[in-house]
Amino acid sequence: MKHFNIIGILALLALFACQPQSEESYQPTPYELPSPLFFPTQNNIPSDNPMTEEGIALGEKLFFEERSCAMCHHKEYSFEMGPEGTLEHLGTQHTMLPLINLAWNTTGVGWESQVATLEDMVLAAYTDPAEIDADTSAVVRQLQQSNVYPALFKKAFGTDEITFVMVEKAIAQYVRSLVFADSKFDRYLHGEEQLTQDELNGYLLFSTENGADCFHCHGGGANALFTTNLRYNNGLDAHSHDAFKAPTLRNIALTAPYMHDGRFSTLDEVIDFYSEGVQYSDDISPLMHHVMQGGVQLTEEEKRQLKAFLNTLTDKSLLPNE
Repeated sequence: MKHFNIIGILALLALFACQPQSEESYQPTPYELPSPLFFPTQNNIPSDNPMTEEGIALGEKLFFEERSCAMCHHKEYSFEMGPEGTLEHLGTQHTMLPLINLAWNTTGVGWESQVATLEDMVLAAYTDPAEIDADTSAVVRQLQQSNVYPALFKKAFGTDEITFVMVEKAIAQYVRSLVFADSKFDRYLHGEEQLTQDELNGYLLFSTENGADCFHCHGGGANALFTTNLRYNNGLDAHSHDAFKAPTLRNIALTAPYMHDGRFSTLDEVIDFYSEGVQYSDDISPLMHHVMQGGVQLTEEEKRQLKAFLNTLTDKSLLPNE
């Protein structure tokens, strides 16, 4: 009897050995988002789209396709439209917002925060007639017929059957990976570099109500995103009821033209506006403390110092080599 049992067990083992092996389980490489000094601890990474090395790599390739996000979000301009871009040639009502440090933006995407998530932003950009203006089904067909993309989608999502939801998720992962936190000001906070006296004076102006009074809307110091990601009526036009998101001031020297409608071509024009061009309206933000004087009334020296500080927020570590 024992001899029979041993033979039976050996036969079963041989049978299993002949069966085809199942595919290896899907295991993408987790991506750990950096935690720069004074950045928020809360992020907007959704539970159904965790960041992975494979997802980010796929998202980057999709982002820079010929008819995709990089048509308007130019890497050399901190993922903004750049000075050559105009609303007329882009066919849009608003300038682009820089796609940096958005892993910590929890208030919606766009000047009016009209899009809830980065995944939604991708869908909106692809389908908007004023932007990419694409048929998502056609996009999926083209990707599915590619010699490259099915394998990349399988690495990122465990299947080579592509859907547009996967496109949204991959590009959103790439955008969340764009962390800019290595400017001269960051190195100053880390004790690695010193600011000049003009830059320090500009930082003081930036951070005080009796100075340039920038910090209420744009953060700074303990809010190293340099934006609250909230919407304000900043007195651009008299009797205006519009409120727009305060953009990050990181890489501000690279992201002209300025304001939601691109009305200012230079940083000097922006500083002049906040100094003496602010206009009153019933809906102006209460944080515009100096509106009744037309602005903060900076001297020419103070304007120069404020600009010197703003230039310390430039981080080119992820930008193309000049």
